[in-house]
Amino acid sequence: MTGHVTGIGGLFFRAADPAALKAWYATHLGIDSSPVWPQAAGPTVFAPFAADTDYWPADRQWMLNLRVTGLDALIASLQASGIAVETRPEEWDHPEVGRFARIVDPEGNNVELWEPPEA
Repeated sequence: MTGHVTGIGGLFFRAADPAALKAWYATHLGIDSSPVWPQAAGPTVFAPFAADTDYWPADRQWMLNLRVTGLDALIASLQASGIAVETRPEEWDHPEVGRFARIVDPEGNNVELWEPPEA
């Protein structure tokens, strides 16, 4: 094969208020995409799920998973801002995979926060 994909170059999705949603992600998750968001190298999971998955709400086609560090501090910051954070340590967290939390953005998009295990 002469060419291959080296990573995800962008995530594009519709929003009722793109400017407000962009500001929300910048404020609460530190994602500054003006004009691009430089990010740390690391693992990316690309995984289509069955149409009837219950891993996220059935009325949504996708769920964004963001790789994070300092999950506990991020959770505290989100909660201090009035953002509901869901955790299920006994169900979602595994030493070999990492720890997880979930939030919903102002437009109802599900966002999973993933702190991979330390290498």
